Amino acid sequence: MKKIVFPLLLTLGVAGFLIYLPLPLFAEPTPEALRSTIRSYVSAEEQSKGFFSVVDPKTGAARKLKLERVHERVGKTGNYYYSCADLKDTETGDLLDLDFDVSDANNELKVVDIRIHKDNGKPRYTYDANDNMIPVQS
Repeated sequence: MKKIVFPLLLTLGVAGFLIYLPLPLFAEPTPEALRSTIRSYVSAEEQSKGFFSVVDPKTGAARKLKLERVHERVGKTGNYYYSCADLKDTETGDLLDLDFDVSDANNELKVVDIRIHKDNGKPRYTYDANDNMIPVQS
């Protein structure tokens, strides 16, 4: 009987402890942690290549970019967090606003998708009320 009761009490005690923990174990990442993830992601490529590269779906060409700033605003859509960043094209001088999607798997933040949202302030897409991307006609 002792062999059954002790593991049962231990399990209940651990479960009770976890229920009453202040929940930072499951806390969402801070806005600064999300912005820092984006800055680090861009910086790593800038340091290795001398620029950050993204393929422009409109032209099919790779754009060589330098980070200007990561926007303050962060949000969450579906399973991903997001923020935007302004990057300057080193060859044309164009200012691109890129959207970065960031996943949070096992408390590890990782950039999982990048899109060109605006080119010199002109949006390429917008979002509807359900967070679906809607292309903007040029």
